[in-house]
Amino acid sequence: MTQRFPNLFSPLTIGGVTIKNRIMSSGHDTVMAERGLIGDQLLAYQEARARGGVGLIVTQASGVHPTARYTPTELTIDSDEAIPGYRRLADMAHANGTAIFGQLFHGGREIVMTEDGTLAVAWSASSVPAERYHVFPRAMPEPLILEIIASFGAAARRLVDAGLDGCEILAGWGYLPAQFLSSKTNLRDDAWGGDATRRQRFIREVLAACRAAVPEGFVVGVRISIGEAAPDGVTEEEALAAIAAYDADNLFDYVSVVKGTSGTLSGSGHIVPPSPVVSGYIAPLAARVKKITAKPVFLAGRINQPQDAENILARGEADMCIMTRALITDPEMPAKAAEGRLDDIRACVGCNQACIGHFHAGYPISCIQFPETGRERLFPRIGAAGHQRHAAAATSKRVLVIGGGPAGLKAAAIAAERGHRVTLVEADRRLGGQVRLAQLVPGREEIGGVIGNLEREARQAGVEIVMGVQADAAYVRAAGAEVVIVATGATPYRPPLELMGEPTILQAWDVLRTPGMVPAGGVVVADFRSDWTGLGLATMLAGRGHRVTLAVNGTMAGQLCQQYVRDMMTATARRARVTILTTMRVFGADASAVFLQDALTDEAVVIEDATLVLAYGHQPADALLAELEFDAADGGYQVLAAGDVLSPRTIEEAVLDGLRAAYTI
Repeated sequence: MTQRFPNLFSPLTIGGVTIKNRIMSSGHDTVMAERGLIGDQLLAYQEARARGGVGLIVTQASGVHPTARYTPTELTIDSDEAIPGYRRLADMAHANGTAIFGQLFHGGREIVMTEDGTLAVAWSASSVPAERYHVFPRAMPEPLILEIIASFGAAARRLVDAGLDGCEILAGWGYLPAQFLSSKTNLRDDAWGGDATRRQRFIREVLAACRAAVPEGFVVGVRISIGEAAPDGVTEEEALAAIAAYDADNLFDYVSVVKGTSGTLSGSGHIVPPSPVVSGYIAPLAARVKKITAKPVFLAGRINQPQDAENILARGEADMCIMTRALITDPEMPAKAAEGRLDDIRACVGCNQACIGHFHAGYPISCIQFPETGRERLFPRIGAAGHQRHAAAATSKRVLVIGGGPAGLKAAAIAAERGHRVTLVEADRRLGGQVRLAQLVPGREEIGGVIGNLEREARQAGVEIVMGVQADAAYVRAAGAEVVIVATGATPYRPPLELMGEPTILQAWDVLRTPGMVPAGGVVVADFRSDWTGLGLATMLAGRGHRVTLAVNGTMAGQLCQQYVRDMMTATARRARVTILTTMRVFGADASAVFLQDALTDEAVVIEDATLVLAYGHQPADALLAELEFDAADGGYQVLAAGDVLSPRTIEEAVLDGLRAAYTI
């Protein structure tokens, strides 16, 4: 029960608001706004977290002014048209006992995309270009500065009118307020720049405008990077000095501590730090903030388990733990933790694929383990917090699932949860499929947690799991199932190669299982997918003393990975002295060399003294599926398929396929 987490489940009073626990979902873009407004899908998304027991929700960044548009899907609060949607959100949160604040935003020069694809006019403190998006902004004239400050106050007032409990100024991550605060991006010599006091003025005036616009007890908070880890970013000392100055004038009720900036590749990785970044890694920065203010301090930084949050709170490093991705993966995490059901919590593995990865691609966010996130209206769940389930099917059927990878496990778990009698058959002695290989890649060890989570859900739902049995058509007929879900996965693909002599050619799967099988000397990892497999494999082999060339069939290594994952893995590979060649296709090999071809010029590239390792993707293992589809009419059973047997893709699609297959029964 909550005695195990006495700090995590203690209330926190800020201003006139008492928050029931110390678990928070921070402002994060869901790509669910409808014409910039809150609609049914965004409401359903946040309701899942409120029903799951979260103490505080801070809404996603909301643009306060027309010049604040950083994507065409941005939530806005620059007109009264936003109030009804926010009112619905506030009523929903309060009905579930959850406090709710609105996050107020202006990105300045940080503009990702526009509605029609043209480049926007960007504004900043000074005309200093942004490295990550290559934006050249204009310096704001004073009338526009004053207009934007007033727009923050007007937006705060709209939140009051909508019934929210507070507002949060997003002043970190290199956005407009931070652009005024940094000595490297604010080169002004007027009243808004020059010395530290004048550089602090913009945020000071924004906080003051919000204070003036809201009644007593309405919370005003500030989110700020304690160091942006960028050449032109706010330094730790600049941020701490600003907090002390604002605190002296009682301009905020809490500080939300983050690190990094949107402005650079390396700095942006701190916005949503992926695995293998350790939990709570910036807690020492929050502890520094607590030494200069008595106001509550909130902390982000990959806090994905209640045990980690409890330890941070117990050490006095923070007063509130931001657990956003943990709540994307498992909206019921707070309720489960309160009941002491820690093994039932579906832990985030830090892959970044379907959460921030979807946002960067312009799609509504989700989770590879829990595709119900972002699809709450398609796959609604019923029941008490911590014990929610999918609604029962109209008729209970006998279901046989063949394959114990992520697709099969998800299909089995959901089918059983909906009342079907489910048996899952796996040919191997262990569940997991390709995920068992993925967890062997350096930096991807946590991905194995996906299988642990899915297996537990399947067993709890009552799935009978049979391992070490190779199912065939005869086995299916004998099982007497009414529905068969085939999730037999894929096998490594080997492209046509021109070979001379007897060169050593290895598959990525085999090398991951037995790295020592690679002969000493040079290695060429031929990476067709341009995903994490080739990058991770190349780094692993370089760490074992090989001279490694990663030949990528794309414009960059890790091209299909989410940016923060790609950047971290690429940096690790470079530090390991991996040579990366782009736009390469493998052509052939002989006993002493690997032959590549430039996909743009068709020119030959020869790597001498190298063993060829193929990371060339997969092909469906669909022989049984084809046989069963042919046999189904006479056998009297329905055949469905899920995962790589349909088409080799990623864990995300496999789990979603499993969910959809279970819903068709």
